Amino acid sequence: MSKISYYTEEGLKRLREELRQLKDVERSKASHAIAEARDKGDLSENAEYDAAKEAQGMLEMRISKLEGALAGARLIDESQLDNTKALVLSKVKIKNQNNGMEVTYTLVADGEADLAAGKISVNSPIGKGLLGKSVGEVAEVHVPNGVIKFDVLEISR
Repeated sequence: MSKISYYTEEGLKRLREELRQLKDVERSKASHAIAEARDKGDLSENAEYDAAKEAQGMLEMRISKLEGALAGARLIDESQLDNTKALVLSKVKIKNQNNGMEVTYTLVADGEADLAAGKISVNSPIGKGLLGKSVGEVAEVHVPNGVIKFDVLEISR
């Protein structure tokens, strides 16, 4: 059974587009590369053939992974989300109790995480620590060095 993941409309569209690209374009390129390498002679000593077969295997593995992700993908209805708690798609402003640094993150599904854009996965240590928290609560995030405490300052959409 596939794992259920929640996506925004944009994230789901990106996932479907990547799968379409891999199936429609990259798959035929991989087959063509194998055919070219096969035409070059003895397959037992043909490194180009081995590389093409391995690339095809990696491509098929990625396609399978994306198909599994899409099978368990659920679209998030943003209008039904609770703004009082940190949930998927919440924009959460937090303050590190140790150094006073404030930062804002948007909690997203694994496939949509992009730290440079301020989007962190709900399955990341900080994401897990923030889920379900309300403004004024303290989120304890377990990291390899111990526990970091964050004050939840704001929650918005």
